[in-house]
Amino acid sequence: MTKTLVIAEKPSVAQDIVRALTPVAGKFDKHEDHFENDRYVVTSAVGHLVEIQAPEEFDVKRGKWSFAHLPVIPPYFDLKPVDKTKSRLNAVVKQAKRKDVTELINACDAGREGELIFRLIEQYAGGSKPLGKPVKRLWLQSMTPQAIRDGFEALRTEQQMAGLASAARSRSEADWLVGINGTRAMTAFNSRDGGFFLTTVGRVQTPTLSLVVEREEKIRKFVSRDYWEIHATFGAEAGEYPAKWFDPKWKKGEDVEARADRVWSAAEAQSIANAVRGKQATVTEESKPTTQASPLLFDLTSLQREANGKFGFSAKTTLALAQSLYERHKALTYPRTDSRALPEDYLPVAKQTFEMLADSGMRHLAPHALTALNNNYVRPSRRIFDNSKVSDHFAIIPTLQAPSGLSEAEQKLYDLVVRRFMAVFFPSAEYTVTTRISTVAPHSFKTEGKVLVKPGWLAIYGKEAADEVEGGKDGDKGQNLVPVKPGEMVNTLATDPKGLKTKPPARYSEATLLGAMESAGKQIDDEELRSAMQEKGLGTPATRAAIIEGLLTEKYMLREGREIIPTAKAFQLMTLLRGLEVEELCRADLTGEWEYKLSQMEKGQLSREAFMAEIAAMTERMVKKAKEYDRDTIPGDYATLESPCPNCGGVVKENYRRFACVGKPGAEPCGFSFGKSPAGRTFETAEANALLRDRKIGPLEGFRSKAGWPFTSEIVIKYDDEAHNYKLEFDFGDDKKGEESGEIVEFEDAALGPCPICGSEVHEHGSNYVCSKAVPTAAQPTPSCTFKSGKIILQQPVEREQMTKLLETGKTDLLDKFVSMRTRRAFKAHLAWDKEAGKVNFEFAPSKFPPRPGAAAKTVAAKAGKTGATAKKTPAKKAAAKTTTAKAPRKAAAGKAPSAALAAVIGAEPVARPEAVKKMWEYIKAHNLQDPKDKRTIVADDKLRAVFGKDSAGMFELAGILGNHLGGE
Repeated sequence: MTKTLVIAEKPSVAQDIVRALTPVAGKFDKHEDHFENDRYVVTSAVGHLVEIQAPEEFDVKRGKWSFAHLPVIPPYFDLKPVDKTKSRLNAVVKQAKRKDVTELINACDAGREGELIFRLIEQYAGGSKPLGKPVKRLWLQSMTPQAIRDGFEALRTEQQMAGLASAARSRSEADWLVGINGTRAMTAFNSRDGGFFLTTVGRVQTPTLSLVVEREEKIRKFVSRDYWEIHATFGAEAGEYPAKWFDPKWKKGEDVEARADRVWSAAEAQSIANAVRGKQATVTEESKPTTQASPLLFDLTSLQREANGKFGFSAKTTLALAQSLYERHKALTYPRTDSRALPEDYLPVAKQTFEMLADSGMRHLAPHALTALNNNYVRPSRRIFDNSKVSDHFAIIPTLQAPSGLSEAEQKLYDLVVRRFMAVFFPSAEYTVTTRISTVAPHSFKTEGKVLVKPGWLAIYGKEAADEVEGGKDGDKGQNLVPVKPGEMVNTLATDPKGLKTKPPARYSEATLLGAMESAGKQIDDEELRSAMQEKGLGTPATRAAIIEGLLTEKYMLREGREIIPTAKAFQLMTLLRGLEVEELCRADLTGEWEYKLSQMEKGQLSREAFMAEIAAMTERMVKKAKEYDRDTIPGDYATLESPCPNCGGVVKENYRRFACVGKPGAEPCGFSFGKSPAGRTFETAEANALLRDRKIGPLEGFRSKAGWPFTSEIVIKYDDEAHNYKLEFDFGDDKKGEESGEIVEFEDAALGPCPICGSEVHEHGSNYVCSKAVPTAAQPTPSCTFKSGKIILQQPVEREQMTKLLETGKTDLLDKFVSMRTRRAFKAHLAWDKEAGKVNFEFAPSKFPPRPGAAAKTVAAKAGKTGATAKKTPAKKAAAKTTTAKAPRKAAAGKAPSAALAAVIGAEPVARPEAVKKMWEYIKAHNLQDPKDKRTIVADDKLRAVFGKDSAGMFELAGILGNHLGGE
């Protein structure tokens, strides 16, 4: 009997499909990696199992950072398994290759990435030629059992999915082409003068960075202007009310800072205030009812923005919390969605969710859920239930499972989602909005009042409702106004001209940056219009957090509180791309156009060939611009340092690559300069100033050796006798020269604590913490103590408070940024004072795992260079005793007679198992039976099938299999 293989994107979806199909297709048997009945085999990926790579003949191994091998535009792409999920891929491919499986159903998520995941698995399973089995598409926008069964009744054809498949492959290949070629070309350009300066670029990450850099440039160039507002207080019979002067004839012009309520001179403001003070005013008033609907349901981006604004959570943190609430607690629906609507068949589920919330015992939420049920708020609405607005997944809402054991952060995010879910069903909030104009001819003053009549959905937010009221925190808005009788004249009780200054645009927070990415940099506040722009956004909801984190990791941006600030490295990259005129990587709106073209391809309105030709042309142009650029520097907006040249006292200016002396006015430059990015780390302007002023800076993190290893160091400027000028050097903390010179040391910092050797004060000195008696001082010119410990040990910065703790308690907290010089792996340890050794050593936390039986305890001294830290040695009495007796030679294993099946492969003579394995490998290699895609897998021919009992075996299974075929073993 033939069967249909169903491949889902995640194990949880595979289980949902099995549960939905069981009533109509019969019971499924559960196997290790799949479910099976008489009709279906259901298995799943775990996200991407396969990724693209350049074919071997087009892949550059050596010299890949050289212009000589660029651009890399392979005519096609090969596939390679994702390392972490190889076993899952093999399990899926095994099912796909089964002879009784004659049809495949793609049940991956209903969108571009789901399509790509399936298509790459199918291609990989086919190997050098197509798998050749017909494919149908299960398109699910709802995961209710009936919706899944309906989906199986309406499977889509291969032809219907061709556009989406093309767009999925094109997006993947475009990212590869731009990322690989752009990064290699810009790295080659920046490394032309020696060293290695990794400069990563990407089709989405670099335009995102350009948004942040452009905003910072506006802030830096902003010139604040003085302006005045005239505030007044009027008195009516019923009481007083505030108002603000405005020009009713004002119209928006070219001056972006102009407003109807601003005047630009103190004299004019004072003149208006004097003209109306103490006079009577006429009053006109207009009141009208207005409503405010709740915001739409959350998609991932809007949830990340809201959580960042309310709680300060990063986009990455919000995604991790939402993923935990989805996977671990089963409390939220799938979070990586760009939809803010629910499927049209989800009304019953929504009602059940309200019933769960009403009965959940969550006192802050249950009453509102009960109100909604009692008042029949949960009913059909196109604003909430709309299939046309549901893409891969629907909006993020609570599931039917009430959570327990949530962390504080998880609870906050869960509450945020639940309140939004309930609010969208509640009635709109109702207000009375009053606009009052008080006129003292010819001057007009405006007062706005907004009174909440019915809270509607705002009742769910309680005290937070004030934040939700539009304009509710603006001082002269959101207030109850004292009444004024028709025709009543009011008195101008006070007028006050207020001097203010225009402000630069605010820096991006993660919330506002996510919004800018969503609209490709266009500032759009209207929800409906922003939704229409989503097709032209930067990245997808699922990738935006990772893009921001990637830019932070590469030190293109920094977080300071909730602000995101671009670094000097970011400005240098933007200067380079603008100088090379590679606009496609600088402008968010152009990259948004790529996303729009991909969406056109999905609809069959643009060919894959045309799009990829455009991407290839862009890639070639980008590389060509970098390769052929022949000027000495890149034009840009460069800084002039405040600190003078250490050699001649002249002015030091920045150019693209260096900070260089341009001499004193009227004098020639002296030749002093230093690179802006030593060892791949770019100086901030403030750091360069500090380096010139103090002749040293650091220790600084983020440097990379020529081999690519990260390191931390101080940087100093020293005089070079041969060059007759100053030059920059790395200082790794060897202070012996200074100590041997006898130069008197003066400590400027407060003491950290008592020296563990002699009890004197310990201070900072250069790159070390030292005892005050370990260096020459005015009080004691000849050192008498040896205590010294590095401020950076194996790349782990040791902060003052940690050294203070070590001196007071004997050891630091557990530190987690040590990097082994031998293995280059990070490790955790305490720094502790070792009295026996007379120095600071590593102390490792006890292992969570018991030692292997009979294993000797081993302690390896960690090399700490010149910092003085070594591994804490295990006392000799605790070490395992080593025998001095020579080991007896190992007894040769006796030969065993092979079975008939094994004898057909290796011969019939008795043989020991190691010899049998050796002969088996000779046979495998002679007959070329290793899987070309995975050399560790042996594909059985007829003889080996009789030995293995199956079609293939792993190389590590061989010894066990052969043991069963050797007599007596």
